[in-house]
Amino acid sequence: MSEVLLAACSAETALGGGEAMRSALEAGRSGAERIRRFDPAGLVTAFAACAEIPGSERHPGENLTQALLRRALAPLSGLPPVETIIWAGVKGNAEYIESGRTEASSPFLPRQYSVWIRDILGWPEAALLEVSAACASSTLALALGARRITDGVSRSVLVAAADIVSRFSAAGFSALKALTPGVCRPFDAERDGLILGDGASACLLSDPEYAREAGLKPLARVTGWGISNDANHITAPARDGRGLTAAIRTALDRGSRSPEDVAAFCAHGTGTVYNDAMELTSIQDVFGGRRFPVFSIKGALGHTLGAAGGIETLVCAGAMESGVVPPTAGLRTPEPRAEGRVSGGCQRLDGGVILNANSGFGGVNVALLLERASRRNR
Repeated sequence: MSEVLLAACSAETALGGGEAMRSALEAGRSGAERIRRFDPAGLVTAFAACAEIPGSERHPGENLTQALLRRALAPLSGLPPVETIIWAGVKGNAEYIESGRTEASSPFLPRQYSVWIRDILGWPEAALLEVSAACASSTLALALGARRITDGVSRSVLVAAADIVSRFSAAGFSALKALTPGVCRPFDAERDGLILGDGASACLLSDPEYAREAGLKPLARVTGWGISNDANHITAPARDGRGLTAAIRTALDRGSRSPEDVAAFCAHGTGTVYNDAMELTSIQDVFGGRRFPVFSIKGALGHTLGAAGGIETLVCAGAMESGVVPPTAGLRTPEPRAEGRVSGGCQRLDGGVILNANSGFGGVNVALLLERASRRNR
């Protein structure tokens, strides 16, 4: 089986991308501001983590999602063609939905995003796939991409995802009473909901040969993954965490790792009462009473829907490089099971293995096991 490398990865968020995002996260900043993109009247909150996307960045006929994704894709231009492109956004062209137009088909459905990515990067022979797994979309796409590489189907896979804050998505989460009227506080004893955020991610997975040919220094290795569905509810997680627990254990088994090997856990951590409780239950099931760094970036970046897992993968790779786990923005008083795990300040990362997990509507759960890139690949 081929080794799976995170050969390159970039992201764009309300806190920027690259070093700007990393510095802001480590400083505990939040990108949440009053929404100016649309009228938030009638919603639970008027705040979200929206990125600045000037009209000058929008190419003719392209929407905000594409404009944000162009930024994330830019560092990949000029690389040798990849063999597979996987698109993993959730809402697609939300602007079209909100426009009230009545045509039978909308421009930029999933397949059209894949073609668009292939065209702007100039990779005409790439196979196209789409993943729609709610807020675990890009995480599941990364697992699928890793599997294609280990199975010898592809030597290189680009996983691209982007979602923007729109009134369409905000109204849906508002109706579900999932948005906080105040500050998003993942794993806090007083947490009361999430905020939404703009996000785009582009993660390039490859085997070692492609990385060498492209002159890339891998950021990390993907050594394990697990996918499950708890079949509990269309929007609510199983309170016993059984689906997430199954995904985590599968990822550990595939990566030949034990729970004790995991140095940190990058949680879905939305800040809603039920999601965070479910994750803490699953963590307790898998790791027992062990205290180790658990963190969420959604208090800082908002919930970026389909792009969340890709952005978090980049953050995990950065944490392994710096030896520092970013704080969980918004945290004031950790609930009892989060004490000694979740912190409002940076935490030291003692080890080179991070677990990244996401859950989504419909009961989907995905866990990725990420490890430091081996020295021979640097």
